[in-house]
Amino acid sequence: MAQDNGSDELHVRALDDQERIAALERDVPALERLWSDQIAVNAPNNQVVVGKRALLDAFIQTGIINFSIFERQIEYVRADGTLVVIMGLEIVQPLSDAPSAGLAAGQTTRRRFTNIWKNEEGMWRLFARHANVIPNR
Repeated sequence: MAQDNGSDELHVRALDDQERIAALERDVPALERLWSDQIAVNAPNNQVVVGKRALLDAFIQTGIINFSIFERQIEYVRADGTLVVIMGLEIVQPLSDAPSAGLAAGQTTRRRFTNIWKNEEGMWRLFARHANVIPNR
């Protein structure tokens, strides 16, 4: 069966933006729908968190993901079969302090990110993510 990588890229770009908005709004049902059960995140606080429930507990419930601004600038997309890789720049402004993640309330933070989306039985879900804070110079 032939894959339409251009169509997959457009669809996953839209899902990636939905995921960004869901994180901004702390919309747990949307994040549960968009994240794979096996999601793995290498986060700016130098933790690797595996699994949707663990991620929700580690970042949403504790308030680390709690932003007034969350923007993404996509710089690279590659669709390849059951995977779509998205890379770029994120700009966040947290509402609360999270020093372990390099976040201070009210201060804009720039991060590099990579999101890997996987087609799981016909549904695209965020499968792996890496984000790191860009140090101020």
